[in-house]
Amino acid sequence: MNFNNNNISPKPSVIRQLDDYAINRIAAGEVVERPSSVIKELVENSLDAGALRIEIYVKDGGKTYLKVVDDGQGIPQNFLPLALSRHATSKIDGTDLLNINTFGFRGEALPSLAAVSHLAITSRFIGSDFASTISASGGIVDEVRPAALSNGTQVEVSNLFYSTPARLKFLRTDRSEMMSILDMVKRFSIAEPYVSFSIKNLSSDKKEKEVFKTIQHSGKTSVALKARLKEVLGKDFWENCFELDFNREDIKLFGYSALPTYSRGSGNLQHLFVNGRPVKDRILMSAVRVAYSDFLARDRHPVCALFIQCKTSDVDVNVHPTKAEVRFKNPGIVRGLIISALKASLAEHGQRSSTSVSKGVLGAFTSESFSSGMLQGSYGAPKARTFSSESLFLNEKASSYEAEIDSVKDSENLSGFPLGAARGQFHENYIISQTDDGIIIVDQHAAHERLVYENLKEQLKNNGVKTQPLLLPEVVEMEEEDSVLLLDCSDELKKCGFYLEAFGPGAVIVRETPALLGVINTNSMVLDILDEIKDNMDSKIVSDRINAVLSRVACHGSVRSGRRMKSEEMNALLRDMEATPHSGQCNHGRPTYVKLKLNDIEKMFGRT
Repeated sequence: MNFNNNNISPKPSVIRQLDDYAINRIAAGEVVERPSSVIKELVENSLDAGALRIEIYVKDGGKTYLKVVDDGQGIPQNFLPLALSRHATSKIDGTDLLNINTFGFRGEALPSLAAVSHLAITSRFIGSDFASTISASGGIVDEVRPAALSNGTQVEVSNLFYSTPARLKFLRTDRSEMMSILDMVKRFSIAEPYVSFSIKNLSSDKKEKEVFKTIQHSGKTSVALKARLKEVLGKDFWENCFELDFNREDIKLFGYSALPTYSRGSGNLQHLFVNGRPVKDRILMSAVRVAYSDFLARDRHPVCALFIQCKTSDVDVNVHPTKAEVRFKNPGIVRGLIISALKASLAEHGQRSSTSVSKGVLGAFTSESFSSGMLQGSYGAPKARTFSSESLFLNEKASSYEAEIDSVKDSENLSGFPLGAARGQFHENYIISQTDDGIIIVDQHAAHERLVYENLKEQLKNNGVKTQPLLLPEVVEMEEEDSVLLLDCSDELKKCGFYLEAFGPGAVIVRETPALLGVINTNSMVLDILDEIKDNMDSKIVSDRINAVLSRVACHGSVRSGRRMKSEEMNALLRDMEATPHSGQCNHGRPTYVKLKLNDIEKMFGRT
């Protein structure tokens, strides 16, 4: 036992009952973490009161002043003192803690706030002729007084954590705290499209600046939700998302999720809801990540708004005082539903590419003025170039495309080919294709990377990846512990088409590689696979680890940037993209092509 700690006595301690003030300050540490958690608790109370309009006022990131005003049913005058009592609530009666249908139910938020701030509640109960107010500071509650308020409830919080100054040190900058509040309110606004929300920032001179606002929507839930998502997540999200509507047993999953090419560098735009409650649950977030693992790099995150509806008795929301975590009765079913639903939808929309990418391309175009001399002069013939014998699996199919390609070249009707016909290649990396209504620019390496990956997965699914013995087996040297790790995964690597054995300490010998790849740099490939295995050591799902290796392999086996392609190769690539699932993005979530409409191109030149 450490007797140097002043909080621990070597003598038997006396057990004592803590006073209410100490209890509330301790509880406030769990319930009230920062200004955004204050807003969360107050907004939940407003929604439980049936509010259709919620206004939020913030000063100094919420550190010095917060106010939430709603038009809910209000609090009766005689219940105002009880509202500041610990574990007093109108939401539940305590007999059934499984069937909870309200946001709040613990009765902890208001007394916790009263213990660590200056709190004032003004409310006018529906049908009442007058309003009343009550204030509290440092756990001391004043008497109820008459007040002026047209309807609903107004809660003011001043000098947050004044009684626990150590907590103030853990708060971030005003801007960061405001962004946290904004994120919190956005989540509630998505969950409640029939309620209008607004956030106003108060400056030192008491001027108001509106930083967020949504209107109150009406109609069917699906219609209201669509309108709200356009408000909160923006038009770009709406243009690049797909709808989900799936059921499994008594669980329903619906909502919208974005294409992999519309990914973000942060997971903050993953909006998850259980029975209308915004949550940040690890099981749900993990399921979304697994579903997109085939399409996104590890540092990219999908954007989504997913809703799970189930029986209230099948989910426990009483896991943590913040109520942000939930516990499902059948977590495996919920996780499986999310993964299968997202994967099925991604397969259906896999050939789409983000529209925001095309908009960015159009915005990058600029007109420049040239002198007459700049467009004159002599240009030498292009220098001859030599290329490696790097093979495309597409070449196997090229002969079967020849007649089809020739007909495309001479035909003005390209409607049968969504990606059009190749017209050329520039910078030895990008293919220009003409369609009925515009042009398409294809990243040849990214596109072929996806094709190789999907081909490898298909081989693995059917009869295993086809291999080719190396004429001269290659020895790859590495650290001894790395070679041990690689050999431990030899069975998984065989499934991927790699046959290797130990070759003394700190080395392996590779005897067979995937036939699809042709001639490759075996040494570089094996070391990259080693890196991939290290990155996925925590993954307990073998299929995920194998797919990760195949993805890395596909990158090495795809046509390289800088390779000049023949027209039949380019067209064969386009035809395979049209026939391959998920061809709209590479294995890392980048778009494989962008489409420019003819109308947009004509606008750039002032033709329309």
